[in-house]
Amino acid sequence: MSESAKREKFGSRIGFILVSAGCAIGIGNVWKFPYLCGQYGGAAFILLYLLFLLIMGIPVMICEFSIGRRAQHSAALAFETLEPVGNHWHHLKWISIIGCYMLMMYYTTVSGWMLDYFVRQLSGEFNGAKPAAIKAGFNEMLGNPGEMAFWTILVCVIGFVICFFGVQNGVERITKWMMLALLALMVILAVHSVFLDGAGAGIRFYLVPDLKNLSEKGWGNVVYAAMSQAFFTLSIGVGAMLIFGSYLGKDRSLTGEACTVTALDTAVALMAGFIIIPACFAFGIEPDAGPSLIFITIPNLFARMPGGQVWGALFFVFLSFAALSTIIAVFENIIAFDMDLFKWSRKKSVLVSAPLVILLSMPCVFGYNLWSGFEPVGTGTSILDLEDFVVSNNLLPLGSLAFVLFCTRENGWGWKGFIAEADEGRGMRFPSKLRWYMSWILPLIILVIYFKGYYDKFSPMGAGALTGWLIFAAVLVVFILLCAKKPVSHEK
Repeated sequence: MSESAKREKFGSRIGFILVSAGCAIGIGNVWKFPYLCGQYGGAAFILLYLLFLLIMGIPVMICEFSIGRRAQHSAALAFETLEPVGNHWHHLKWISIIGCYMLMMYYTTVSGWMLDYFVRQLSGEFNGAKPAAIKAGFNEMLGNPGEMAFWTILVCVIGFVICFFGVQNGVERITKWMMLALLALMVILAVHSVFLDGAGAGIRFYLVPDLKNLSEKGWGNVVYAAMSQAFFTLSIGVGAMLIFGSYLGKDRSLTGEACTVTALDTAVALMAGFIIIPACFAFGIEPDAGPSLIFITIPNLFARMPGGQVWGALFFVFLSFAALSTIIAVFENIIAFDMDLFKWSRKKSVLVSAPLVILLSMPCVFGYNLWSGFEPVGTGTSILDLEDFVVSNNLLPLGSLAFVLFCTRENGWGWKGFIAEADEGRGMRFPSKLRWYMSWILPLIILVIYFKGYYDKFSPMGAGALTGWLIFAAVLVVFILLCAKKPVSHEK
C-alpha cells in the first residue's frame, strides 16, 4: 500500500473547514485586529483589510492547499515530491520546519497568559481593582518564571495530547467542538457589548469609515498595516495550511474551500471588534491601546462592567480557544514533519516533539524575568520580540513567496499542475486569467511586506541596523538562487 493510500484523512468537509479556520484564527484576530482598527480609523482600516485578504491572502492559501493535496505530504517532503529533477526547491522546506518550531517557541507562552487570565478573571481578582493594580498584576505575572513556565507547559501538554490521537480522533474532533464553542461565545459577548449604554459611538467608529482619521495617520501607514494584518492573520507561509490540504479528499475544488476558511477567519476578527470596541467606548477606554489592550485595558473594562467577573472569564475562555486551535494545528505540522522526514510513528513523534517544544519555549518564558536584561532587537525588547521578528518579518513572507513561485514557475511545480489540482472537484474554479498576477504582482506585494518589515525595524540607521540589512540582503540572495535553477527533467 502506498504512503498516500495510508495517509490519514479528515472525516468530513466541515471538519476540514473548522480545523483550517482554527489554524488561521488565533491571537492575531482577537488581540491585534481590534487595536489596529482603533489605531487606524475603524471601518476605513477594515475595508482595506478585506481588500488585501481577497487579492493576497486567499491566493496564497490556495497555493498551500494545492501543494499539500497533490503531494500528500507535509512541507517536509512536498517540494521533493513535486519539483522537477535537478532543482533545489526542497531546501525551502526548512522555512516551514523552522517557522513552525519558532512560532511555537513564543505562541505557547502567550497562550499560557490567556489561560492564566481566565483563572484570574474567574476568581474575581480584578473585581473593583484600580487600573494601577491591574497593570502591576500583569507585570508580576511576567516576572514570575514558575507561573509562566507552568501555564506554558500546560498549553504544550494539552496540544500534544490532542494530536496524539490522530487527525480524525484528536485534531478534528476536539478542534471542531472548540471552534463551535468559540463562535457561540463570540456571539454572546458581541451581543452583550453592542447593547451596553454608550456603545453606539463605538459601533459608528467601527462601521463608518473616517477618512479624516485615515489621512492623519498617513495613507501609507494604514495601507501597510491592513496589508500586513491580512497577510499574517491566515497563518500562511510556514506550511500550516499545506498539511491540511494533504488530509483533504478530491471531491471539492480548493478555491471555494479557501474562501470559506478565510470568510470564517474574517468573521471572527470582525466579531472580536464588536466585542471590544463598543465596550471601550461605553466605558471611556481608548480602543487604540496597542498590545496592552488584552491584558491591561480589557481587565480594566470588565472591572467596571456589571457582571464583569463572568463576562471577563468568558472572554478569556474565548481567547484561550482561539490560541489553542492554532497551537493544535501547528503541533500537527511538527508531528507530520517527523513522520515524513524520519518515518516515525505518530506516537514516537509526539513523545520526542513535546519535550523539545517545551524546552524551546523556555527562553521566551525567562525573557521576562531571569533573562530580562537581554534586549536582542533594541532597548526594551525581549526574546519574544526577537522570535516574533524572525517568524513574522522573515519566515512567513519568505515561505509564502516560496509557495507562490513554486506554483507559478516552470522550474517549480508549474502553473498547469497548480491549476489542475486547485480546480479538481466540485465548486469554484480558480480564475486562469490571474496567471500574470500570481506570477509577478503577488510576489511583488509579498516582497514589499518583507522589505517594509525590515525598514520599520532598522530605520533610521542606528545600532544593529547595518547587521539587519546585511541579513536581509543575504537571505534574499540565497532565496533567489534556490528558486532560479532551470529544470532538468520532470520525470521522477
